[in-house]
Amino acid sequence: NAGVEFFPEDIPPANAYIQVEAPIGTNVDQTDRMARKIEAELATLPGQAEFESMVSTVGGSSSGGFGGGAGGTHLATVAVQFIDFEDREFDAYESVEHMKTMLDERLAGGKFSVDEPQMGPPTGLPINIEISGEDSDILKQLGDEVVARLERSPIFGKLDGLENDMADARPELEIKVDRERAALYGLNTGDVGMTVRSAINGSEASKYRDGKDEYDIIVRLAKEYRDDLGTLADLTVVNEQGEQIPLSSIASWEVGQGTGDVNRKDLERVVTISANVRPGYNANAVLAEVQEELTDFRATLPSGYQMRNTGQQQEQDESEAFLSRAFLMALLLIALILISQFNSVFKPLIILSSVILSIVGVLIGLMLIRMPFGIVMTGVGVISLAGVVVNNAIVLIHYVDTLRKREGMSNIESLILGGKTRFRPVILTAITTVLGMMPLAVGLNFDFLGLYTRLEPELYWGGEQAAMWGPMALAVIAGLTFATFLTLILVPVMISLLDDLEAFIRRNFTRIPAASDTVDVEPVAQALAQSQN
Repeated sequence: NAGVEFFPEDIPPANAYIQVEAPIGTNVDQTDRMARKIEAELATLPGQAEFESMVSTVGGSSSGGFGGGAGGTHLATVAVQFIDFEDREFDAYESVEHMKTMLDERLAGGKFSVDEPQMGPPTGLPINIEISGEDSDILKQLGDEVVARLERSPIFGKLDGLENDMADARPELEIKVDRERAALYGLNTGDVGMTVRSAINGSEASKYRDGKDEYDIIVRLAKEYRDDLGTLADLTVVNEQGEQIPLSSIASWEVGQGTGDVNRKDLERVVTISANVRPGYNANAVLAEVQEELTDFRATLPSGYQMRNTGQQQEQDESEAFLSRAFLMALLLIALILISQFNSVFKPLIILSSVILSIVGVLIGLMLIRMPFGIVMTGVGVISLAGVVVNNAIVLIHYVDTLRKREGMSNIESLILGGKTRFRPVILTAITTVLGMMPLAVGLNFDFLGLYTRLEPELYWGGEQAAMWGPMALAVIAGLTFATFLTLILVPVMISLLDDLEAFIRRNFTRIPAASDTVDVEPVAQALAQSQN
């Protein structure tokens, strides 16, 4: 078989996002140059004529001088919008692969990844490993070790965007104030901090009015001085007496590493290692390979640290449990209704057995067309399949019972005549349902409005809707086709076996009085009456 998937993974994307992560501390101008270079390289790729638009978003805030600024000045995103599916000549997945090859071969100076919009319900990434513990440094070390192990393994070629969410420490300028010396000049750390902040980020000196508009006037050092650490030696701090004290007389400074991001989940510090799966690979199969690769690592975790799989795998387990309960609940409700209608337990069991065995037809169909079993869409198809299969079995069994009670036919004659008579309704029900699902299964699309207004149906095959709903339609088609033969062949056979079992029980476990064992009741009744008189 082709494995199991949570949600259809072959839905053609309408967008693609190129994520750029330059070294932490990179200013926004350098990040912008990297984004512009990506735009220029995208214009040379095969199939670029099918790019409807390209939009770049660079940085999270403006540069702030020393330390490279705050926010995400080292981050950028280039969003590519494809044209409509029916107008494409190139496969969107091939275009995405060309983007990844271009990033690997032509660009350097940062981390690059190509992401696709998530289709279906919101879930995490297919590979999402969480390690929880107390010490942030140990968590950072464990996360880096997991990433290094996966990068050295053969599985790395199947992963895309492998990363550790505990970012490296951000470079920062640390100014250490000599409190005692500053106190001698009538200064404190707040005065020093405000002076440095005003020099780099600026401070509001006044406001400028233009009619009804008002603008802040910010005063700070010029850009060439803000980016020069030597400028700090020339800064002076003014005390309450108006004296200008050189910053170098009361403080020292150095460039170091700040504190990295610390994430928490359920009050525990957590580091997350995540990755996507490249197109053409089954996410669950790749996850199983990752888990096998990290088996030894899991066994050597320090005491107090735990590793678990979350993200899409967790959502998949929850959805699988929900759909399983829904399917069992549907069978239970169907059984209760059938028992009350047939006034029997065995006949509803025959009907429900055809429902259970129809799942075999679904699995055979998926294996023949090499399609993975979808937890969501195929599961919905299996549940909806139960109603049609039950109807066909009910029609056949009810008619067989009618022939036996009304016409007085024998067991074999009623089964033969019932199968002949109900053959056409059962076959027509299956054919109409299969034909109705066929356009959805093969991905046939056409424009109803264009057909009725302009006589232009604009037929085309495939698309997002076909990839999404195709697994459900194929499950119904394969299961119903298989269940039709079960209804016409297996159900009569099971009824015949049930008749034989009933005859066997009556013959061997029910006592029928013989002629010599009969008792004449009338003399006994007369004797009892005389004794009472």
